[in-house]
Amino acid sequence: MKNILIISGPTGSGESTVTDLLRQKYPIFKRLVTATSRRPRLHEKNGRDYFFFTKKQFKQNIANGQILEFTYIKNRNTYYGTYLPDLKKKLKAGYNVIANTDYIGTEFYKKNYGAIGIFIKPESLAAIKKRLLARQPNLAADELKKRLANAQAEIKREEKYYSYTVFNRQNRLPETIGAITKILKKEGYRLKK
Repeated sequence: MKNILIISGPTGSGESTVTDLLRQKYPIFKRLVTATSRRPRLHEKNGRDYFFFTKKQFKQNIANGQILEFTYIKNRNTYYGTYLPDLKKKLKAGYNVIANTDYIGTEFYKKNYGAIGIFIKPESLAAIKKRLLARQPNLAADELKKRLANAQAEIKREEKYYSYTVFNRQNRLPETIGAITKILKKEGYRLKK
């Protein structure tokens, strides 16, 4: 029985919304809280949004096996990874875990846990642009351009690492959740505790 699911996608794809809706529809799923070396933003809570560590602490956690897999984002000088105590706790309690990882984490979970990776893809770059501006209306033009270029590169580079691609079309979230539900049933995930 599979108990880890990867839901990933480029910025503006709606991966967080999809993850939240899956958790509401199927309470057996819990989101894995990512560990990071970045500082908390306004209203973010340690243990709920992320596990926040200094770079030194993050590296110590890697060395002592508490961070299972990780990625270093050079242009942000930041680490992101899987915090083992959170994963263990959720699996031990009988939950399925949704991890929002990049392709490195996806490969790790596929190899070590038999996880299925679902890549959430918007129908176009225009849709990503619309979502980014809806989230941050004051986003500077150069930052928007940079994020769109990053999203395009991410799709090209990462989509191939996932078992499935599901389109998340604007204003059609129920279709997206329906497509994912079919995959979950096909792949043998428990949907009830």
